[in-house]
Amino acid sequence: MSRVRVAIDIGGTFTDATLIDEDTGRVAIAKVLTTPTDPSEGFMQAVDRALAAGGVEPAHVRFVVHATTVATNAIIEGKIARSGFVTTDGFRDLLEIARQVRPTLYDTLFEKPRPLVPRDRAVGVRERLGPTGEVLLPLEDDSVRAAASILRREGVESVAVCLLHSYVNPEHERRIGAILAEELPGVPVSLSAEVAPEFREYLRASTTVINAVIRPVVERYLERIEERLAAAGVEAKLLVMQSSGGVFSAEAARARPVFMVESGPAAGVIASAHLGETLGLPDILSFDMGGTTAKVGLIQGGRPSVTKDYNVGGHAGAGIGGLSLAGYPVRTPVVDLVEIGAGGGSIAWVDSGGLLRVGPQSAGADPGPVCYRRGGLEPTVTDANVVLGRLNPAYFLGGEIGLDVEGARRAIEERCAKPLGLSVTEAANGIVEIANAAMVNALHLISVQRGYDPRDFVLVAFGGAGPVHANALARDAELPTLLIPRSPGIFSATGLLTTDLKRDAAVTIMRRLDGLDAAETEAAFAELEDHGRAELVREGVAADAIEFVRQIDLRYVGQSYELTVPAGDELLPRFHAEHDRTYGFSAPAEPVEVVSLRLTSVGRIAKPSAGRLEAGGPVEPKERRPVFFAEAGGYVDCPIYDRYALPAGAAFPGPAVVEEFDSTIVVHPGFAVRVDELGNVIVEREAS
Repeated sequence: MSRVRVAIDIGGTFTDATLIDEDTGRVAIAKVLTTPTDPSEGFMQAVDRALAAGGVEPAHVRFVVHATTVATNAIIEGKIARSGFVTTDGFRDLLEIARQVRPTLYDTLFEKPRPLVPRDRAVGVRERLGPTGEVLLPLEDDSVRAAASILRREGVESVAVCLLHSYVNPEHERRIGAILAEELPGVPVSLSAEVAPEFREYLRASTTVINAVIRPVVERYLERIEERLAAAGVEAKLLVMQSSGGVFSAEAARARPVFMVESGPAAGVIASAHLGETLGLPDILSFDMGGTTAKVGLIQGGRPSVTKDYNVGGHAGAGIGGLSLAGYPVRTPVVDLVEIGAGGGSIAWVDSGGLLRVGPQSAGADPGPVCYRRGGLEPTVTDANVVLGRLNPAYFLGGEIGLDVEGARRAIEERCAKPLGLSVTEAANGIVEIANAAMVNALHLISVQRGYDPRDFVLVAFGGAGPVHANALARDAELPTLLIPRSPGIFSATGLLTTDLKRDAAVTIMRRLDGLDAAETEAAFAELEDHGRAELVREGVAADAIEFVRQIDLRYVGQSYELTVPAGDELLPRFHAEHDRTYGFSAPAEPVEVVSLRLTSVGRIAKPSAGRLEAGGPVEPKERRPVFFAEAGGYVDCPIYDRYALPAGAAFPGPAVVEEFDSTIVVHPGFAVRVDELGNVIVEREAS
């Protein structure tokens, strides 16, 4: 009997599915339009199509891995649970005050985002701990019951608890959790000592509140998914992608959904890292362009860049300490990404000053671009690519969606070309170039602004729209090599099957490094490992498949922000080197202090093997059509290749277009293509 794994990635425009047979390595894929009103409907459509394409019975599915933006969307759209906030008496304004910094220094009209829990549902309780965890004022149970009475009257669906210094001593929070469970039966309670046991009061409170406000939303969503899977005869375990790049069980996701706020985008970076490991390419920039957004990530030495400071509802950019300051901060490990509103569905428009703009508004899946024939009226990046001949109107999604070229031309002419006094072709090319410029800027943000030279990296491009634009980005950012994996349109879904079960934990220490006792550090790490091992064993991971990754947060004494470096020997030299790379200087003579110990517990999951292509001789295009290239001065008679007919070793020059079911590769003049033995398309500049 076949044993298969299924991965489902829900995006803003399309829902992707990958099915891999564990025994044969055979892959089946599916791509359907996302159903925004009920994402679980599109989820099951993708599952059904993948099972049908693979000829597999539902009972043969061993596990299902899912990446979703449901948590992030709930916050961005304001569709969150009615929640309460419990804190130390006198600190109920914590969420209102937030931080004193602004995302844009000189913007005097900036308004802080409204707290996710308003002040009338924030209540204080009588207790106080000191900075070392000492009890200054014992917890008064009656004050907790009074707070519960207020929250009951307010009809809260969830509660967040964050007390001063509870990251050192969690006893008061645990007692509050027990009382609230008695007083508010059925209402989930999120404790900061369990969600984010680290110093910095507002960051810890914000993380815990985000966990609380999305918890009922995520619980309902995952229950709906599991019910639909069971009804379809799929009894497999449901795993969910975490923001850090690992997966955890649906049960764990229900309790700590804040760890999955960037669930969807992380999968593509993990897939890129796995591909790089397979090919011996340790340094990669991943570029994922879908229908709604474009996301870029950085992988160095085979490891994806992970940050512990992220803002939900923020925007591309960096503030103090490299942290974007817009939105609501989350203090959990997150794959470091720069995300911008530039996707295939991004709407092109002319602003009041007569300038052509692209995004951030998106046509999404409903109604979608004009050329989809689903009622869309606003021209998009996809419409521009259709007009420029880069997308085949008869072979989009393998011919499932017939594209309306004339409709796309009319929309661009009416909304963009006429107001600007341009031809339709000039306007369409302008739309594409503006989108490309925004994405090149995102590549610089993730690399140059982090202290890396992008020319040292290979660009891995995927997503339905990524391969269409990637060659132009590689050219403009001077990246030497572009690599497009097989089935790039569902590459993120494939990445879900190449990751491991993970648990992230941390403990704050705040001690000078020269005064830190090695035995104390070892004991703290050992305790974290015991907890991580127990959680993974409960999820069915064998003891010999569990590994641990230790890291330490360090900073120079007096600094406000710390850097995370691997634990072990040569700790100080590594810290100084990382400080120099990040900030452009280091101070080896300055004293260093430890802020936190971090541990990632990893439960290894067997990875599917990559299929290999047979070598072949010269290849011929399946057809030719006019495709616009600005560097060629207009439309050229361009060869169109069928990717499924390209053998290992195939090579040809640009300009060219390579088509497949889920994406299209556009190769510009001056570049050449070759296909490796794993079926990856590699695009490099032609030798002059």
